[in-house]
Amino acid sequence: MTGYGKAEAVLETGKLTIEIKTLNGKNSDASIKTPLLPKDKELLVRQKISEALGRGTIDFYMTYEPKAGSEAKKINAELVKEYFGQVSSVRNNITSYRAANFGDQARMDNEIITAILRFPDVLDNSRLEVINDGNWPVVDKAIDEALVAVNEYRSKEGQALYTDVTSRVRNILALEDRVEGFEQERLDAVRERLQKNLAELGQKVDPSRFEQEMIFYLEKLDINEEKVRLRQHCKYFLDTIDGEEYPGRKLGFIIQEMGREINTTGSKANHAGIQKTVVLMKDELEKIREQSMNIL
Repeated sequence: MTGYGKAEAVLETGKLTIEIKTLNGKNSDASIKTPLLPKDKELLVRQKISEALGRGTIDFYMTYEPKAGSEAKKINAELVKEYFGQVSSVRNNITSYRAANFGDQARMDNEIITAILRFPDVLDNSRLEVINDGNWPVVDKAIDEALVAVNEYRSKEGQALYTDVTSRVRNILALEDRVEGFEQERLDAVRERLQKNLAELGQKVDPSRFEQEMIFYLEKLDINEEKVRLRQHCKYFLDTIDGEEYPGRKLGFIIQEMGREINTTGSKANHAGIQKTVVLMKDELEKIREQSMNIL
């Protein structure tokens, strides 16, 4: 089942946004797609996701928006002093260089400092840790809020799915009732066809023997067991979707059994009206199957 949840955590250094997206899946498969989450918190977050969302393909995102100035790089002042002393020492040891620039000491010092600031190790490029033990409770609460939002999203979609699939199961039951309306017509048509074929062959048969053979033949075409089992499967489907928290897998198995009974009915139909009705039932079942892929 698809789902989406979003929450924000306001930290001292900026704002952390948490997003969770889900798709239906056979198992719980959570993917943490952020470098911001500390490694020691990852297992905890995975457990939270599994407990809150059950199964599904789940993507977990974090984005960080720092406050103005909080991401400014820091200058390593001690290293600048060390470099300045070394460069000044080299400069002072070069007599010609010093003579040529005598009287402009301040300008030359500024130029040296400017050059030193271009050194790659003078600016601290390491990123400050966004999430730490101090602000983790705030982040943890935001994760819980995002998980709640996902389940609320799922619940709304689930209501629509429930209405759709249960109405289609009831459609199949109604179509099965229509099949019963063709039963006597089908039997009469089979009897008439056999009698006509015998008449065309000019064969005389014993009426009692004919009735015996007719009964034997009709038993092979009998679909009463299929009708009973299909109704039972439909009832089981409705009971399961109403009574279980995560019925998705079981519904998939029930749908397979429903399909088996519908197919057998079609193979035994031997009647155009029943075959057309079977096609309608297959169409409804296929739509149920597609929708069931989104049920947890």
